[in-house]
Amino acid sequence: MDEATRSLIDALVADARESTADLARQTGLDEAAVEEKLAELEESGALRGYTAIVDWDAIDEERVSAVVEVNVELDRETDYDDVARRIAESPAVDSLRLMSGDYDFAVNVSGSSMGDVSRFVSEEVAPLPAVTKTVTHYVMETFKERGIRFTDHDDDDRLSVTP
Repeated sequence: MDEATRSLIDALVADARESTADLARQTGLDEAAVEEKLAELEESGALRGYTAIVDWDAIDEERVSAVVEVNVELDRETDYDDVARRIAESPAVDSLRLMSGDYDFAVNVSGSSMGDVSRFVSEEVAPLPAVTKTVTHYVMETFKERGIRFTDHDDDDRLSVTP
């Protein structure tokens, strides 16, 4: 990857809402070159989308997130891609990753209630023939998402105690 393309990707990761004029200024390319590189990156599948990072606690809407560990046992007819395709079909799945370590997949899930997340795990993941175990970890609070800090915990509201 050339330096200009890498610079463009870094600028998009920092803020995908930048105009092509701003991206051109940041990368040293002209606007036409930025538009051409963006089109190439999108067509090749290197850029898969542009998304907002939302602090759901700041919005008056209930939202529950969880990380689900999934263990699988593969057979001759089933591989990791097969299991991943089935799990990824659900709109509840925010991200799905094959992992090293104690479990095979990490599934980030969200729904409007704990029941929604529970139903997803019990009705869509656990019944898959290759799945041997699931462990669901509900997110209690998000402090940082994709490099963006959500809360400022520098405020110490504890009472001062003098010895």
